[in-house]
Amino acid sequence: MSQYTEHNPDFLHHQHSPAYLYGREIVFGMQDGMVSVLGALTGIAVGSNDHFVVLLSGFSIICTASLSMAIGTYNSISTEKKIEKRILEEERDEIEKSPVEEKREIEEMFLRDGWPESMTQKMAECAALDNDLMLREMAYRELSISQKQTTDPIKKSIVMFFAWAGGGLVPLFPYFFLSVTTGIWVSIGCAAAGLFVLGSVMSKFTKQKIINAGMEMVFLGGAAIIVGYLIGYVADSFIQH
Repeated sequence: MSQYTEHNPDFLHHQHSPAYLYGREIVFGMQDGMVSVLGALTGIAVGSNDHFVVLLSGFSIICTASLSMAIGTYNSISTEKKIEKRILEEERDEIEKSPVEEKREIEEMFLRDGWPESMTQKMAECAALDNDLMLREMAYRELSISQKQTTDPIKKSIVMFFAWAGGGLVPLFPYFFLSVTTGIWVSIGCAAAGLFVLGSVMSKFTKQKIINAGMEMVFLGGAAIIVGYLIGYVADSFIQH
């Protein structure tokens, strides 16, 4: 039996886990959704004290912002992939037109990365015999581009949409059942709890302590609560209703 057929069940296979593939979108989307909607709703609630306005504003913010974030995610990833494709095409052209110079360059990179000098020349000679191998090495060592990257902009934009919308619903939810005055504080509490849970869940993958990861999320989101409340307070005090 192969020595690799068994594995530690506690080992995280990051390359195949949702946390590895979509962790950025999940964390960024949910955190930004909770913080942005909470900040806006708190300001609107304090400034207007109008239940209908708060709910309407919340739905409007969640619908438009989650869609905007999804489109932005798609465009940014697609643009990055197009740029990387162009760079790789240019690098392949250099490999084909200047093989001697590229061989010398990759040998210097092997040395820079810590390979023994006795091996670098042989490695460079081996890479120079195969343009595809040379391109992979140059992409990794010179351009910091992984050709094996399987980033799907459509899937990531969908994850971002639902993560942002889901996060945004957390601070809005209390206003469905409570008055504006009570809802403000319950909304803040729900958002703080949601941020803590998000940080705690992600601590499984970041290997942080649960308390530290959860409180880090809460403190980072606290600024939005303060700003939103102050804006609403100032508006309520100085702007004529």
